[in-house]
This record gives sequence, structure tokens and C-alpha cells, in this order.
Amino acid sequence: MKKNMPLKLLKRKLDSLKNPSYTAQRLNPTTKLYQKAAHNGDAEAQFNLGLTYKDGQDVQQDNSMAVKWYQKAAEQGHIASQFNLGSLYRDGKGVQQDFSLAAEWYQKAAEQGHIASQFNLGSLYRDGKGVQQDFSLAAEWYQKAAEQGHIASQFNLGSLYQDGKGIQQDFALAVKWYQKAAEQGHIASQFNLGSLYQEGKDVQQDFALAAKWYQKAAEQGHIASQFNLGSLYQEGKDVQQDFALAAKWYQKAAEQGHIASQFNLGSLYQEGKGLRQDKNQAKEWFGKACDNGDQAGCDNYRILNELGY
Repeated sequence: MKKNMPLKLLKRKLDSLKNPSYTAQRLNPTTKLYQKAAHNGDAEAQFNLGLTYKDGQDVQQDNSMAVKWYQKAAEQGHIASQFNLGSLYRDGKGVQQDFSLAAEWYQKAAEQGHIASQFNLGSLYRDGKGVQQDFSLAAEWYQKAAEQGHIASQFNLGSLYQDGKGIQQDFALAVKWYQKAAEQGHIASQFNLGSLYQEGKDVQQDFALAAKWYQKAAEQGHIASQFNLGSLYQEGKDVQQDFALAAKWYQKAAEQGHIASQFNLGSLYQEGKGLRQDKNQAKEWFGKACDNGDQAGCDNYRILNELGY
């Protein structure tokens, strides 16, 4: 049987929970070293101490203390502290939310080449948070991060080129940046790349390349890519017409609630294209499309219902 804790030890444990300064005397040696060096002005120690407070490692979690120590290090040019301080101001953790100060600290780190700060600063300029909205500056900061391989920056830069926001509209450059992100597995870039090749907007229309990029996104569960890929296989545009593959991709999107895929899958079951004709399955998928507001699905469901299916 487990013995009760002696009264003296129990009192000590309760005191340690109530009084952070009591536990401070029992910090592990590493944290004590951080504290000593931080108080002596060591930027790396100040950063580590800030991180310790932010994560609540060996001390009571305290974002305001994290801000205090990050700021001391940030003022000495410590890049990671500048970034973390910017994020705390952006999120309003430990300080009053202040996008202007977030932008200020992100910029200091961004100017030293910090990728995530460049991306976050670009997003603040894009959204006009804490700074005057400026798509040109957003593009400038996204490009700096994109050139260092930052996926979301590559995608956002591609979007700005596609939409012509802050920079001259340029679909070829949009393709270039989408492709860099797409090759790193970025789903939205893969979809957008597929769409540009399918539509042939200032790039050579290429349904085979559209199918290639849609498939990469579709395999990651992207609904619109699954539908578009199904459509390319159904229509046989620059890919071998294949109703079975069309049905496969429609079903994946249909099971995620995509209305047009539900209707198209119902049609393939009704016509027996790519899978065994099954009007009960057709009726089921038309019904799902109908339940989601598709009038053609309702009409087809009613017809099959009247026929006894």
C-alpha cells in the first residue's frame, strides 16, 4: 500500500505550486545558466529563456515573460527573437495585439534573411494589417522567401502574378512559382497549375500536363482536382478516354460531398460507362446531389424512382 506523503513534504510541495519563486530555486541547471547569462546581456541566453517561458519548460508558462526576454535579445539583433516577438505581437500573446509592432519586428528579421519573417511580413502587406496595404511590397517580401524555397511564399507570389496585384500580370511567372511549390507537394499550387494548363491562359494549353498536376493534388484529397481529373478522363482531352478512371475520381470527390461529382458519377452508373450499369447506384448518387441542391440530380432521381428503382 502506498504511504501518505509526510506533512512536511506535502507542505513544501504545496508551497512550490503556489509560489513560482520557490520553484525557481529548484530549476534545472540549464535554465539557471540561461537566467544568469540572460541577466548579463547574452542574447542567445535571453532567446532561450524567452523560449523557456513561452513553452513552459521548467518554469510556469508566461507569454509576458517570453516577450520581455525576446525583446532584450531582439534589440541586440537576434533574428529568431525578432521573429518570435513579431509573432507574439501578431497573435496578442503576452502583449496587446499590435500588427504594427509585429510588422516592425518581422521586418528587422526579414532584412537579415529570415524566411518565415519575410513571408509573414509579405502577408501583413498583402492584408493591410499594421501597415498600409501594398501588394508590391507583399510581392517583394514573398519573392525573397520564395527564392529561398519557402513553399507558401512561392504559391502566394504565383497568385499575385496570376492576378496582377502589385506586379505586372504574368501567367508565365505564375506558372514558374506555382511549379516550384507544386514540386514540393503544395496542393493549391498543383491545382492552380493544372487549371492554367487546362485553360491555356498565356501558357500553352496542355491537357496532359493539366491531368498530371490535378492527379498530384487529387491523390492528396483535393476535391476540385479529383473532379477536374475525372472530367478530363471522361472527355478524353489529350489523355486516353477512360470512363473507369473518370468514375474513380468522381467517386473520391463525391464521397467528400462534391455535388457535380455526385451527379456525374450517377450518370456513369446510369449509362454503364466505366463501371457496371447499376440504376440503383445511379439513383443513390442522384439523390445525394439532389440533397445538396442540384436540380438535375432531383429530376434524374425522380425519373428513376418512377421507373421502380
